[in-house]
Amino acid sequence: RQRIRGWMRPALRRLLCGAVWVALAAVNAVARTGVEAAAEGSLAPVVVTATRGEASSFDLPAAIDVVERRDLRDRWQIGVSEVLDRIPGAVATNRGTFAQEEQIVLRGFGARSQFGVRGVRLLADGIPASTPDGQGGSGLFDLASAERIEVLRGPFSALYGNHAGGVVQVFTADGTSPPSLAADVAAGSWGSWRAASRYGGRWEGFDALVSVSRSETDGYRAWSSARKDQLNAKLRFAPQAGTRFTVVLNRLDQPDNLDPLGLTAAEMAADRRQAGAAALAFRTRRSLENSQAGLVFEHELEGGGAVRATVYMGQRGNEQYLALAGTGATSSGGVSTYERNFGGAGLRWTRRIDALLLTAGIDAERADDRRQGYVNDAGTKGALRRDEDDATRQTGVYAQAQWTPLPEWSLHAGLRRSRVTFDSRDRYVTGANPDDSGSVAYSAWTPAVGVVRHLGEKVNLYANLGRSFETPTFIELAYRPTGASGLNLDLRPSISRHAEIGIKVRLDPAVRFDAALFRIDTREEIVVDTNAGGRTAYRNAGRTRRLGVELSLDARIGENASARIAATWLEARFRDGFAGVAGAVAPDSRIPGVPGRTLWAELAWRRPSSGFSSALEGRWSGRVEADDRNTEAAAGYFVANLRAGFEQRIGAWRLHQFARLDNAFDRAYVGAVYVNDGNGRYYAPAAQRSWLVGLSATRSF
Repeated sequence: RQRIRGWMRPALRRLLCGAVWVALAAVNAVARTGVEAAAEGSLAPVVVTATRGEASSFDLPAAIDVVERRDLRDRWQIGVSEVLDRIPGAVATNRGTFAQEEQIVLRGFGARSQFGVRGVRLLADGIPASTPDGQGGSGLFDLASAERIEVLRGPFSALYGNHAGGVVQVFTADGTSPPSLAADVAAGSWGSWRAASRYGGRWEGFDALVSVSRSETDGYRAWSSARKDQLNAKLRFAPQAGTRFTVVLNRLDQPDNLDPLGLTAAEMAADRRQAGAAALAFRTRRSLENSQAGLVFEHELEGGGAVRATVYMGQRGNEQYLALAGTGATSSGGVSTYERNFGGAGLRWTRRIDALLLTAGIDAERADDRRQGYVNDAGTKGALRRDEDDATRQTGVYAQAQWTPLPEWSLHAGLRRSRVTFDSRDRYVTGANPDDSGSVAYSAWTPAVGVVRHLGEKVNLYANLGRSFETPTFIELAYRPTGASGLNLDLRPSISRHAEIGIKVRLDPAVRFDAALFRIDTREEIVVDTNAGGRTAYRNAGRTRRLGVELSLDARIGENASARIAATWLEARFRDGFAGVAGAVAPDSRIPGVPGRTLWAELAWRRPSSGFSSALEGRWSGRVEADDRNTEAAAGYFVANLRAGFEQRIGAWRLHQFARLDNAFDRAYVGAVYVNDGNGRYYAPAAQRSWLVGLSATRSF
């Protein structure tokens, strides 16, 4: 421990000094060239995720950042891994296949996820894209129609329920005035292409936006071709002043997306573009369908209050061919399918009384799965091996308050009571496969408090404290380490205590610098215990600690240039040793899947008079451990990306063309790791140098 502290302190000092140097250099450049705020975007955007009401991100005692609409342009617009690296504390990894959901890691939470996102709450226009047990998929997000993405880290995210890392929320754009119709087409390396169309309009008392798209790729690696069709629509109706109805519709279809699986280190060295041998033997692939609809009612009350009611429902179907036969007596099979019906509702009330803003609400959500498993007979569905009904429920009540007793001070507090229940009814019971039915419930109080000291209009100091909890998912509860029947009722939720201090500096309208120092202590971290016979069982490992620094700088230099930097230093370690699936894990081992250092930077230039824009983007990531014992790891890497575009306006038409070059130096690196893979297939190679060109045309009416 003394040794770790000995090198942590100098590293922390160097990182802070470097951040100060970068900030001073940017300020000096701004002072020499003159500052003029750009017409589009804001350095203190209005956000709603932290407080559930509109507030300036600059004035909140929390780390919350925004990916704005302009940041989503000139790219594939298929997954959040394209843009989330510009957020400090956030890592989004792409395993190079649509068959596996992108992984989102916030402050080191979510790294152990084998399927999709866990430990991070996902929302789209206020409607959950995560299930009550904490799993989610960012593939539901339609980036082509998004107005912005808000990323909240720290304890105030715990007011949304069952997760520990934070909240990622996507907001669909409103209809335009005058109405407009847009068509986009893009094509690039590896036989990839995308076509999309959007129509949006705003009329008296009504506005609408509808977006449809199709994406296809042959894939960088063998056996990774995929297709994704998506529809997203937002319809808003205001029958009278102060009253508004919003309807949100979403449809996703991904048929037969092939999965090349991870590779061992030896396989990757021999041919990084190959598919795993098991992928070809078992024809691993996934088909996914998701349809959902939501209704939001908002009404302003007399005296400065408001109510907001939300209801949503949907269906999801999944069929996945795994890399095993699943013929064992206790195996769940090598083909996993489920049909899910889900829904929920929420009610929120707000009221301002002088310097006090109060918010209170209740929400409830459910997911009912008919889950089955079959033998994978070399890529065809064989005999039944699993048949069960799973039900998950989450209910929560919460209250938040914001008080400004003096202009120099503002206080924030929140409290939530969450209850998550699991119930499984096993329909596949044989002499060799006992009844695995069972039920369990978890509940917790999650408080958060924060304070902001306003040092004039340009500097805010803040601090916060809080508590979060993260239950096991149904996958983690499914089996006991001993092989006995029933749910793993000994598995307990992880409890985390958060502490954070930070500073937000706004130098004139065009320069903003943020820094946050945080510490998160978790007990009962959930890890893999046994992996045999087609069944993976989990256990609680003890204490972990995440200690980190997040830095960001956003500077507009002169009329045409801008610079952005996001840096993260994170020490995520097991404080206690434990008996892992592959052997003893020593105390102070790094938590796998979490890079210790990340840096993202962009220098952009545009000339409005000619419609030309360009940017140079760099991303650096440190070493990432692949297993709990830290015996395997993906090396650190640096990649550079280039982009350029032109825009023209001809009457009612707006035309835009762009080209981009990703991984310009053709680096061979690992894009994601499969944490604790039982077969040693830890590594998902990232694509090497690739290109993309696109064209869009928008017609206003």
